[in-house]
Amino acid sequence: QMKKTILALALTFAMAAPVFAGNCPVLMGQFEAALKTTTVDDATKSAAVKLYDTGKAAHDVGDHAASVTALDSALALLAS
Repeated sequence: QMKKTILALALTFAMAAPVFAGNCPVLMGQFEAALKTTTVDDATKSAAVKLYDTGKAAHDVGDHAASVTALDSALALLAS
């Protein structure tokens, strides 16, 4: 029973990875557009760019869940 549960979880994560992978480029594009129009101060903008860089690096190595988390945080900073 435990093996079935573990296998089901593994398959779920394997199937979810492409969904996250597809979100990363969309979020990167949204960030780049928002960066051009944001009115946040320079310190906030710098923190957002660091999060963006972290998210892009995570995407590049295949860690799409971490990428989405970092990119979402970067976008939130630009919106504040």
